[in-house]
Amino acid sequence: MDFTSRQLRAFLLVAQHRSFSRAAEALYITPSGLSVLIRELETQLGFRLFDRTTRHVGLTSYGSELLGEVRHSLNKIDTTVSRIGRSAVEARLSLSIGAPLPIAANILPEAIKEFRTIRPDLRIRVFDVVGEDLTRLVEEGKLDMSLGAFFKPSPRIRRAPLFRFSLMVIRPDNDPELRRASTTWSALKGQPLISLAPGNLLQPLIDKHLARAGVCGPRIAEFNYLHTLIAMVEAGEGIAVIPSFALPAFRNRKVAISKLINPVVNLDFSRVSLRGKKLPPGADDFTFFLQGYIARWAGRAGIL
Repeated sequence: MDFTSRQLRAFLLVAQHRSFSRAAEALYITPSGLSVLIRELETQLGFRLFDRTTRHVGLTSYGSELLGEVRHSLNKIDTTVSRIGRSAVEARLSLSIGAPLPIAANILPEAIKEFRTIRPDLRIRVFDVVGEDLTRLVEEGKLDMSLGAFFKPSPRIRRAPLFRFSLMVIRPDNDPELRRASTTWSALKGQPLISLAPGNLLQPLIDKHLARAGVCGPRIAEFNYLHTLIAMVEAGEGIAVIPSFALPAFRNRKVAISKLINPVVNLDFSRVSLRGKKLPPGADDFTFFLQGYIARWAGRAGIL
């Protein structure tokens, strides 16, 4: 049997009001339209629901037996729809963002704090993830979007460019002569080099340009995270090539920074989201704000 919720609500209202005319008013239809709904329902059921006279409407024994179940079912539907509706509203006002640790720890907190003065209604949740997880979690629907430098294309992902960073070299800040605005790749020959672990998606790009400049030899150490690598450089363990978006992690770190040239190697920093899935309202607003925020921060940091 294929009942409609409108038929069941018509039945419930007639049972409550004991009147077709008052039930029709509550359902915002005409009494004749209500009669059609009840007649269709009775035909599908195969038994009468009401005893009707010109002055009285009463439930049959079958109608009385059915009434409790209909009331319970409709109440359950209404409660569930209301709960889902609240969740949907909350989801529309929530944005989940994945970002590598240097961005999640050093750029997004202050950016979100400033953005909240513009959009206090939007709840932004940040997840510090690394490598391929930035794309995978978006593909699985666990994140609305991710931020980062993405090297592997995916047909399920759409990419929106945000900003262009570059590769830089950092050294212990213990010699004023080493403080220079730029350094060539070939000038790194013979230097003790600390690098990211081979599994880091950024390291193959760095290795390619080191090899082209003839910079080879064993690495002093390899680390999974930029923060560890920066701390080791500060401690005098060696030098390292890093992306310029990690510069905020240098606060209170005694390291000298130089832009790598001949060639300049750019890193396109992007927002990725699931193709075909609409982003929550506010995602574009935050993305546009973040572009301006990064531009202001990068200008202060001397990247621009």
